[in-house]
Order: sequence, then C-alpha cells, then structure tokens
Amino acid sequence: MAYIYPAPGTASNVQVWIQTNGTTGCNLVVPALQDITINASNDVFTWTQLNEGSKLQVATTATNDISMNLVLDKTSFFGSNVTAAAGATASVQGVFGLSRNKDLVNVRIFMGSESSNTSSNVTMTGQAYVTGLAPTTSADAPVFVSPITLTVSGPYAVVVNTAPLT
Repeated sequence: MAYIYPAPGTASNVQVWIQTNGTTGCNLVVPALQDITINASNDVFTWTQLNEGSKLQVATTATNDISMNLVLDKTSFFGSNVTAAAGATASVQGVFGLSRNKDLVNVRIFMGSESSNTSSNVTMTGQAYVTGLAPTTSADAPVFVSPITLTVSGPYAVVVNTAPLT
C-alpha cells in the first residue's frame, strides 16, 4: 500500500523557496503552505489520415506550473518594501511585488524525506512567474489565504539526495 509522505505535522514536510533570478539568499518565507500541486502537462497534436481508422497523436511541448494555497502575513504578501522595483530580492518584494513586477523567480520545492533515508530526498527546481494571487479572509478563517500559481518557464529539474534549506 502506498502512503502519502511526509504526513502532516512531520518535521521534514514539503518546503518551498522562492528567490529572484540572479540573487542568492533572501528567500521569500511564507508563514504556511496549505497544499501544493505540481503540473507537468504535455500538449498533444492530433491529426487524421485517410488510411487510418483512428486519430494519430504526438506529444509536443509541455506546460508546467505549480499551484498552491498559502497563508500570508503582511510581510510575505507585500514584502519588506511595498514599493520595491523589479530586480529586488524576493523577500523585499513579497509575492505581490513579484507578480506586479513580473520578475522571473527561481523556485525550489523540497519534497520531504522518508524518515532518516536521505536518498529519498527529492527537490524540484525551475524558473517561474508569480500569477493568480487572490487573497481572501473570512470570519471562519481570520488570516489571509491566497492561491498562487507559479507559471514555469522551461523545464523542471529534479535533484535527488538533497537536504532541505535552513
């Protein structure tokens, strides 16, 4: 039987880092990640031929994106400088600034490890644009929660035996 790992509440849970392209450090820290979906969808070209009884298909380029729901505070949403220009670090711009300024960001997703088995550590990386922000709050959830989509430009890279960033 297959189990979802890591389980909620475990120390080595899924972690996401966002930093602006060309910078090191200054990762954007979000207070909480509710869920994450990693999409890798190949487009398919379909055609018919007179000598075939079925349609023929061939895979073409992929459309990749990462969607998630984040619990946001003022700093993670607006950054440390609400008027920051494009090119400032991710922590200075916040998710709103990264979207508004159309900055290409580096994304790193640590998928969590299985107990102490470091060979099970898998990290996905890519470059993306921040889109799809729609923060909401309600009486039942008195914090801001926002969907966010990271539209990936190019392919994903997968690295194994990596440790989470601290």
